[in-house]
Amino acid sequence: MAGGRVVDEARRRGHRVRALSRKPPASDDPEVTPVAVDATDPYAVQRALAGSDAVVLAVRTTPVDQEFLVGATRAVLDAAARPGVRVLVIGGAGALRSPGDRDLPVAENPAYVPDEYRAVARAGVAQLHACRAHTGADWVYLSPPAVLEPGTRTGHYRRGTDTLLLGTDGESRISAGDLAVAVLDELERPGGDRHFTVVESDR
Repeated sequence: MAGGRVVDEARRRGHRVRALSRKPPASDDPEVTPVAVDATDPYAVQRALAGSDAVVLAVRTTPVDQEFLVGATRAVLDAAARPGVRVLVIGGAGALRSPGDRDLPVAENPAYVPDEYRAVARAGVAQLHACRAHTGADWVYLSPPAVLEPGTRTGHYRRGTDTLLLGTDGESRISAGDLAVAVLDELERPGGDRHFTVVESDR
């Protein structure tokens, strides 16, 4: 859901896109090049990313596979570090701090993460730790709000740092289209935060 919207937003802004996936769908857009790659193969990832200006990593598994998620993240960071390519990782909300209690990770807060999603949230935390432990890579980690849904692209959002953001209705959500807007905004005009989050705008 997120990766496809990022491709759409990048094309909307005139960027050429290399869309990497284990089984990439065909594209009618001549400026979108589908590339089949195994994210756990560091040499394949390095070849696939050669010549890129920036990389967006949007990987999820069902059921959750933390080992794969962390391994794929490290492989991309390794491949991008050599040529100095910036990597934006679309991670999870679980890596954020809870509103009103910065000592409580969202991943462990039942108000935002029900028990059935706890493993997914903890995998996102492990992914952020993998980024922080990596030396040499230029990375930034974007945590979506508690709810990421298809929704409508409005082109607006509110940005924060490492604490979960809430809307005026007390909900923490954003559409995948507006998350993609935040991704491209960060790549084109870096905000300076290694870890940041966004939420839907009230405007």
